[in-house]
Amino acid sequence: MPRSRNTQGAIYMSSAMAGFSCSDALSKSVIVYMNAGQIMCLRGLFTSVLVYAIARYMGALRSWRVMLKPMVLVRVVCEVLAAVTYITALGMMPIANASAILQSLPLVVTFGAALFFSEPVGWRRWLAIVGGLVGVLIIIRPGAEGFTTAALLCVASVLVTAGRDLATRGIGPEIPSLMITVVTALSVTIIGALLTPVLGGWQPVSATALSHLLLAAVLVLVGYQSVIMAMRTGEISFVAPLRYTSLIFSALLGFIFFAEVPDLWTLIGAAVVIASGLYTFYREAKRHVQPVAQESEPRTPV
Repeated sequence: MPRSRNTQGAIYMSSAMAGFSCSDALSKSVIVYMNAGQIMCLRGLFTSVLVYAIARYMGALRSWRVMLKPMVLVRVVCEVLAAVTYITALGMMPIANASAILQSLPLVVTFGAALFFSEPVGWRRWLAIVGGLVGVLIIIRPGAEGFTTAALLCVASVLVTAGRDLATRGIGPEIPSLMITVVTALSVTIIGALLTPVLGGWQPVSATALSHLLLAAVLVLVGYQSVIMAMRTGEISFVAPLRYTSLIFSALLGFIFFAEVPDLWTLIGAAVVIASGLYTFYREAKRHVQPVAQESEPRTPV
């Protein structure tokens, strides 16, 4: 493939990661004013309207009975859990730390594919998975009292997001991805509304906070479209590793807007996770196996 197409794909992927990181920062900026349920409800509402309009324009709407399909239901449940755990974690830990832990997602997806779909995984990739786990442990560094709540929530978000990706593989091609996103966004909105009174009740929403959540929803959708364009434009083995640029963007945003500075151990742990992920990508490309890790979705769309 011509290098220019790979370069173009790299630009799309890097732009997507910048968009996702900005969306995280915008969500983090409002969590001091409202709880995770309210954020899910409002951001999910904006996402639902936007995705529904796009799906309607693209002719991707289908009967709501698609929700009755087991894998669609599993995917939606995982997406909802990913949203509530990650948003809550963002409010309790530096954005760069949360992003670094999230980088272990391709490794967890590879593990899940081997466990549930009998995907062949050689000993080298198993070592990479173990290495990634060690990297995550370095980042969260459990103390004498064990793991912090924020760390556990972020790890839980990785696990359920991996479950989402694995469930997606079991959904037939007759159901458009946009329809799945519509169902997911509406589900997140409803669950967020139900969680709001449990997590502290509805708080007054300023115009600034509302605009932040609207922009966060737009950035995530643009980011997802950019990921799709990146995968379709460049070679997957070339563009997939650029998902790790999100750690750079997250660290910069955390420093500029929240005065957060990653410590040495966080940087070391992130380096171990990234190295493990890159090696997994390399082995997939070299052995010409199913690019399970490389095609894992970087973020939750709602």
